[in-house]
Amino acid sequence: MKFIMNSLLLALSVMFYLPIVHAADVELEEVIVEEVPQSLSNPRETMSTFVRAMKAVNAGDKKKITNAISTLELTEVNELIRTGKGKELAHTLFSVIERSKDVVLSSIAKDPLDGKYVFGRYSQGQVEIVLQTDGRWLFSRQTIKALPAILEGLLTEPAKQGTKDPQVSLPFYIKVRSLLPEVLKQEFLLEYWQWIGILTFIIIGSIADKLLAWFLARNVARWQRQHTEYNSLDNTVLRPLGLMGMALIWWFGLGLLALPDTALIILSVAVKILVSLSAIWSAFRLVDVLNALLMHKAHRTKNKFDDLLVPMISKSLKVFIVVIGIIFSADNLNVDVTSLLAGLGLGGLAFALAAKDLLGNFFGSLTVLLDRPFHIGDWVIIGDVEGSVEQVGFRSTRIRTFYNSLITLPNALLTTTEIDNMGARRYRRMKSMLGLTYDTPPEKIDAFCEGIRSLIQLHPYMRKDYYQVYFNEYGPASLNILLYVFWETPDWNTELRERHRFLLDILRLAKQLNVEFAFPTQTLHLKQDSPEMSATMNAGAFQTEMTEQDAFEMGRKQATAIVDGTLGQGVKPDPVRFPNL
Repeated sequence: MKFIMNSLLLALSVMFYLPIVHAADVELEEVIVEEVPQSLSNPRETMSTFVRAMKAVNAGDKKKITNAISTLELTEVNELIRTGKGKELAHTLFSVIERSKDVVLSSIAKDPLDGKYVFGRYSQGQVEIVLQTDGRWLFSRQTIKALPAILEGLLTEPAKQGTKDPQVSLPFYIKVRSLLPEVLKQEFLLEYWQWIGILTFIIIGSIADKLLAWFLARNVARWQRQHTEYNSLDNTVLRPLGLMGMALIWWFGLGLLALPDTALIILSVAVKILVSLSAIWSAFRLVDVLNALLMHKAHRTKNKFDDLLVPMISKSLKVFIVVIGIIFSADNLNVDVTSLLAGLGLGGLAFALAAKDLLGNFFGSLTVLLDRPFHIGDWVIIGDVEGSVEQVGFRSTRIRTFYNSLITLPNALLTTTEIDNMGARRYRRMKSMLGLTYDTPPEKIDAFCEGIRSLIQLHPYMRKDYYQVYFNEYGPASLNILLYVFWETPDWNTELRERHRFLLDILRLAKQLNVEFAFPTQTLHLKQDSPEMSATMNAGAFQTEMTEQDAFEMGRKQATAIVDGTLGQGVKPDPVRFPNL
């Protein structure tokens, strides 16, 4: 439970950068001397605690080994190997006790006068329970040091009062050492048989690594042949599992060779680090496999939200794995996690201020996840950046521009910048002016506009409930027709294709109706003195002699005639309404 709570606390500190601030008015706790537990209050209770715990361990309750270790005085054993060494010594001590004599608890004094209870004396040493300075009764340091030699001596010369049929199995290293010739018990830093044991476990671990890696790669390849949609995964995606298997074999082997403390500390640290790194790497690759499975399912759904959510879940799992890996490594190396958390608390405020940009980016990613202003693949315009969203992470968002460069935007920018999601458009608009030559008759303009409206109704991707096609203005060199239409297309490629088809159909319609498109032109008039010119100028002079009232009257008559010939006087057309489709 303590390991889990420490893991969660450190995970919150790393992922959210929340300072653990202690109140200034909290008083320092007073040092309280713990009372001596009843189980270690006298020699009888200590022996009873040890024997009952070891019997439970041999019966299958492995958790009771902690109670047995608590009766041993292990202060001289390094903390890195104290737990493993304590288990080994507890089993050795129990073998010594059972091979020496039956334990009669009632015969053990509760308060020896000299502060020592001797269970048995041997040529290699003695088994004794000694009163400690803190009031506990523990098996002494001298007993702990002499245990291996005492047990080995009992195997060759059993004690006179020893049990006839000991029930406790011997530790592995005692069994092996008792069967070896004396030449392998000689020493060069380590005993020869220990060197051989280390080499043996190295070879076994390496073979296991290669076999497991080959087996996993073969099965991944077979699975990919059956599911071709996952061919993006490498065959060696599960390779770290072989490395972790090798590291676990080495870790297991170290506990069987009864190495000296110095050698055991060095090798244990190396193997524990290897186990931690291989476990983190293996978990990373398993997350990659999970990500591939989830992304495949996400691509099969119409909803684009899961395309954005799955990568963020994958990254969250990897952050969590790193945090748990740090806690696991610290716990195995006996690093005080509580002190680590306290250190984070003291520097938490300064760290949070320094990491404000990281916090802003993190909350920006939450904004994208919760508000969903865009999805993966959407065409967006964010400030001066325009392109398709390629990836959204906890710190940044990657956008692939239309000239194929990759721009990385901090997520903090997304909370303060306007985001124009072009990919979320239901319709894609086109507004244009079609310029016709000035000699185009009004009837042809009407026919041309109506023909374009019919094209809009006939094209499958065009919006049919709202469009505008009207003669809109007199341009400098053309009669301009407003073309205002929309396409209902899922992507830009389809829009370009449909725009191409529509514009070509307008060009074909113009040719069928003999309507010419205008282009910027200039007409140059040369003044010449000729009889015809003089007659024209005289006619102009005659026209200028018309009074203002006569001119107004002539304009009204011509306008009335035009309206009578087209719509009719007093007729108000209905507003333009599009059918609901």
